[in-house]
Amino acid sequence: MKKVILFLLLSVSNYTFAQDFAYTRKTLNTLTSPALWGRGYTKNGMAKAAKFIEREFAKNGLKTINQDFIFSVNTFPGTMDLTVNGKKLIPGKDFIVGQASKGLIGSGMLFQRDSTHFVADSTKLILTVQPKLTWSVATKVEDFTEILIKKEVIEQKPQSFEVNIENRFIPDFKATNIYASIKGTKYPDSVIVITAHYDHLGGMGKSTYFPGANDNASGVSLLLSLAKFYAKNPQPYTVAFICFAAEEAGLIGSKYFTENPLLKLAQIRFLINLDLVGTGEAGATVVNATIYPKAFALLNSINDREKYLVKINPRGKAANSDHYFFTEKGVPAFFLYTQGGTAAYHDVEDKAKTLPFTVYENLFKLIVEFSGALMK
Repeated sequence: MKKVILFLLLSVSNYTFAQDFAYTRKTLNTLTSPALWGRGYTKNGMAKAAKFIEREFAKNGLKTINQDFIFSVNTFPGTMDLTVNGKKLIPGKDFIVGQASKGLIGSGMLFQRDSTHFVADSTKLILTVQPKLTWSVATKVEDFTEILIKKEVIEQKPQSFEVNIENRFIPDFKATNIYASIKGTKYPDSVIVITAHYDHLGGMGKSTYFPGANDNASGVSLLLSLAKFYAKNPQPYTVAFICFAAEEAGLIGSKYFTENPLLKLAQIRFLINLDLVGTGEAGATVVNATIYPKAFALLNSINDREKYLVKINPRGKAANSDHYFFTEKGVPAFFLYTQGGTAAYHDVEDKAKTLPFTVYENLFKLIVEFSGALMK
């Protein structure tokens, strides 16, 4: 196995990272483009993203297996108009709609309930003033409409409103997990799995979408670059890749995969989940580090030797990304995310052009060396 590690180190050292980083950036730009509309639930964004990922795997000679599943989701495909105190507000920038809200057409006066909440009982409208706008995904619809307004755009307390917001509840939305693998040359039944979710929040109305650069076009771009590397450098062990859908709706895609696995879960030696990996100035954090201390010590020993990241922080078990249901099934897994840089998260400012990808090359090397060392 020492020969395997040496081969890995030589392969990584000879790899052309400048060219590969250009590929990663191009992938990031495509995934965050208006054409894919936030990789979500309107304008066919998630399905278009899945097709793009399939094509990228195919370019590198990898055959994909698609795993379809269905769930419910609340969407906002059409009109998205709001006026408060006579001022027309901009969707995404000035306000967002609560993800479980019903559609609403109406106007009237608002009554202050407390320092941040204003209501119009006749229309079941709740207007909340807050410093930051953060959106999400809901799998149900409530019997009221919630609108969150950025505090800085309201010069005085909200008093009057006009609203026209369209929602559409989809009880049978179809999504797809994408699986590909490179068969091991010597130990094909021993598998390292690299995962990333490709979905994001999609769009809110006809003209506003959430690019999702760091969350998680960054993870998918790095995963596809790793697939490109391993396709050119097959390992004694199998390397598998899974791009999950519906992570933002509650880890639905990864949960479905663990209940209907496309490979035997017992064959997975380790799983590395990449989510929010587009920064790195302040290092990284590993979820499940305290659950698998030997693996975390191995990761840190490599990093201490090579100085890839300024630090790697340990974190315990958490149901905060697609590693979770694998852990629940007994699969050893880390969720790695970088820190520092942009603070954009679940908002319209999470854009490719502002994502630094600070430690891309070093993180790539760390993952490759860690994966090889795990198989010793």
